[in-house]
This record gives sequence, structure tokens and C-alpha cells, in this order.
Amino acid sequence: QVQLMESGGGLVQAGDSLTLSCAASGRTFSRYAMGWFRQAPGKEREFVGVIDYNGETAEFADSVKGRFSISRDNAKNTLYLQMNSLKPEDTAVYYCASARWPLTTVYNMDASSFYDHWGQGTQVTVSS
Repeated sequence: QVQLMESGGGLVQAGDSLTLSCAASGRTFSRYAMGWFRQAPGKEREFVGVIDYNGETAEFADSVKGRFSISRDNAKNTLYLQMNSLKPEDTAVYYCASARWPLTTVYNMDASSFYDHWGQGTQVTVSS
């Protein structure tokens, strides 16, 4: 049973930074690319970024490129999302997700259908 649990969300002001974590269990974490998605009220869930299985390559949505970074600690089965220069439009519930297939690259991994396990989400609210 794969389990993903996000933490680190909260209320911050515009321009602040925040780091989200995602603790994984249930399968070999180091074999799977991991993604971050978010969903704002009244909007569809959208791709934020993805990191490959060994942490060497990451891809991001244009809306967060240059402000967000993703890293992973395979020894700790933990994924991170570092968010800098936060904007009110970054307000959303943030989800981590595990790729459906092992050893995939990050390219074309922006669709939610490419992921088969999801966390419960953590709320990030950015005030202006």
C-alpha cells in the first residue's frame, strides 16, 4: 500500500518562502519520478513540477519556473517543494504524486494520469 503524506503548508505573505515535504512509503521510492500538483478553489488541479527518480532532472510549469524548486532525499523517502517569492495566485492545496511507472524521465510528465498515487494535500495560502 503506497502512502504519500504532505506537510509544511500554511499561511504566508506575498514574497515569502515555504517548503513542502512529502513522506512516501509502501514501495521503492527511489525508482519513481515524483510530481507536485496544486488545486485552487474553483479550478482544476494543475501541474507544478516533477523530479526524476534519482533527483537529477526536474521540470516545472511556466507559472512557477524560477521561483520553485524540487528535490528529493531517496534515503529518507522524502520529496520536497521549495517555494520562493510566493504570490497570492499560488494559493492552493498542494499534492504530491508518484509516477505510475518506474524509472521514467521528467519529460511529458505533466498530466495527472501519469501518476497513480496521491497524497491528501496540504493547504498553502498566500496573502497580499
